Amino acid sequence: MAGAAPDSGTSAETTYRSARVPLLLPTWLVIGIFLILPVALMAVYSFLTKEMRGGVIWEFSLAAYDQFFINRGLFGDEPPSLEWTYISVFGRSIAQAATATTLCLLIGFPTAWFIATRPPATRGVWLFLITVPYWVNLLIRTVSLRFLIRENGPLNDALLGTGLISEPLAMINTNFAVQLGLFYSYLPFMVLPIYAAVERYNFTLSEAAADLYASRWVILREIVLPIVKPGIIAGCLLVFIPSMGAFLAPNLLGGAKNFMIGSLIEEQFKRSLGNWPFGAAVSMILMSLVLILLMLYARSMAKTEAR
Repeated sequence: MAGAAPDSGTSAETTYRSARVPLLLPTWLVIGIFLILPVALMAVYSFLTKEMRGGVIWEFSLAAYDQFFINRGLFGDEPPSLEWTYISVFGRSIAQAATATTLCLLIGFPTAWFIATRPPATRGVWLFLITVPYWVNLLIRTVSLRFLIRENGPLNDALLGTGLISEPLAMINTNFAVQLGLFYSYLPFMVLPIYAAVERYNFTLSEAAADLYASRWVILREIVLPIVKPGIIAGCLLVFIPSMGAFLAPNLLGGAKNFMIGSLIEEQFKRSLGNWPFGAAVSMILMSLVLILLMLYARSMAKTEAR
């Protein structure tokens, strides 16, 4: 009888493992078909040769990565130098994404704090108001925003009517329009993770610190922010990563002067004479940068948990 228990436990574990495989199979298929396969295809395409009419020639080549990093002149007869054209597009995309993330954080943190400190019966209503605009397709919302801020749009008409301006403001095809589009597109991605972190916050800690004559700034800096930091970091990643690869806001609101990396990738596959290997290479470079950010985040979270 004493030796029967391990055999029974081993049998149950074997049964559990055998039953787990068919249950996980649909998940594996979805991940494999819709995630791993497209990424693998992009990685392969980035090392192939460009076909002049669009598409690829199945011959190994590093020309796509060479085009991104190395400038050899228009006809390839100049000494190689660093190609700043595409690197500057990357830099502009990072700057735009960082600015959008900062704006979302400045507005999102107070918004999340406000919602989390409402009575439980009304929090759902506030969350509903935050998310209801995002039930509409992103393309429709971006086009609507363009209509709103155009020179003869409702915003300029309202400003002219109040006398704040004497002539319409040219906001379309500006950096401001791109920032507004990114901010409007991804603000809930900042609010919701911070709200989830603040909702779990023990507010008696703030009360105890106030009883010890700590100022509001000290309470925020020394108690609140360290505790809700995981939500802030998660929100920043959820805003920064899609903002860096966005193409709807730059294309519809920014124009050629505000070209971003997402627009560059889209252009390579959209045009009939596009460079598929180059578009794939840019995509892989962007994905590598995103993976580095995620690894740094995971490392930061591991250190926080170790403490």
